[in-house]
Parts: sequence; structure tokens; C-alpha cells
Amino acid sequence: MDNNGNIVILTGAGISADSGLDTFRGNFGLWGQHKVEDIATPEAFEKNPKQVQKFYNTRRKELSRVTPNLAHQSLAELEQKWPGKVTLVTQNVDDLHERAGSQNVLHMHGKLLEIRCTATGTVFSHHLDVTQDLMCECCKKTGTLRPNIVWFGEYPFDLDTIFSALDEADQFWSIGTSGQVYPAGGFAQHVLMNRAGARMVEFNTEVSQLSHLFSERYEGSASETVPRFVNTLLANIIS
Repeated sequence: MDNNGNIVILTGAGISADSGLDTFRGNFGLWGQHKVEDIATPEAFEKNPKQVQKFYNTRRKELSRVTPNLAHQSLAELEQKWPGKVTLVTQNVDDLHERAGSQNVLHMHGKLLEIRCTATGTVFSHHLDVTQDLMCECCKKTGTLRPNIVWFGEYPFDLDTIFSALDEADQFWSIGTSGQVYPAGGFAQHVLMNRAGARMVEFNTEVSQLSHLFSERYEGSASETVPRFVNTLLANIIS
């Protein structure tokens, strides 16, 4: 494997938690406050769109009170300075990676600051509340706009691009993710099977379901462990 080659990084809720955003899992996570089937499925939106929109409107407002943390910033620096290609795959729907300066970001579960017309599939950037009486710019109808979020039962975005990057990965990092949700939960195994010798690194606050797949593990908050690791990596770039 190329020591200065391609890095694929998977990020989950743990990296955004360090910026103050609620995670979805755990006793006090967003799933603990709401039933998944009530706010994160196509059926929920069809049954009670007002409730679903309210949930995502609240999440959207939360973004205005948080900022990227040191982990986000260090990954942006890595992308700028690393001699190979850095592909950032995130399960998060926030925009903290972009606000930190990362350019090559794949949001496999969608973006909170986007809405999509259910009639045409057109995606719009949108930072304000969405209500059922908001008229769509493209179809000129109301009630057709939904969050551009991948709900349970829907197909994640950019999977072809993601697996192409995994097939060329010299390093695979997993940051702040439990490994419970597929297909992201299968990325590490895919790299192990298809990229023999790839460097496998996990950053998490605790042992995850996937920890046994990684030869290197760094336990602690992402905002502490990731910058330290990136600084060391960049200081030892092989010219």
C-alpha cells in the first residue's frame, strides 16, 4: 500500500456531538425522544407531514448555534495537505464538514439544509422552516417539499462513488460511528476483503461493533484524538 495514497474516512454522529449536536442513539439521543417510525420513514411523512417537518425544522435551527470542532478542522487540513486523495464519507446530515473547509464530502444520508420536490426530484438549498403550504419553485404546488434526507427504507446517496473510493483506499478511517447502520456498517469489511494491507484506523469513545476490524484504535472524543493523529500523519509525509 502507498503510504501517501488514498484515504477514505467515514464519519458518524460522534464527530458532530463534540460540536454540541444531539446524536440519534443512546438514552438521551433523538431516537430516545421520538419513534423512528414517526419521523424518519416515508410512511411517517405521508401520514403526518406536519410532524415530520417540525422535527427537521428544529434540527435545521440547531445548526445555527454550533460550529465545526477541531476534528472537522483537522480533516479539512488533511484534505488540503495530503499528497493522495482524501474522500470524506459522512452519515451526518449537518454541514459542519463543509463549514470547516472540506471539499470532497459525500453525504450518504442527505443534507439537512436541502429540500426535495417529491413531484420532480429537484433538490433545493433551504435554510428556513418548511411548512406544508410552502410552494415549490419547480412544480408550483404546495405539499410536495420534503427534507432531502435518506429515511429508513430508502437507498443511501452516492453509493457507487463511495464503493469506488473504497476499492482504491490505502487507508480507511472510521470516526464516531457505531457501525450499527448498513451499508456504512459494512465499509470496513469491504476494505479488508478488497484492499489487503490497507491501514485500518478507528476513532471512537468506546468499543464499537466493528472495533475488531481495525488494527489501530484511538479511544476518546473525536476533537481530541483526530487532530493529534492528523498532525502526526502530516508531519511524517514521505516525500
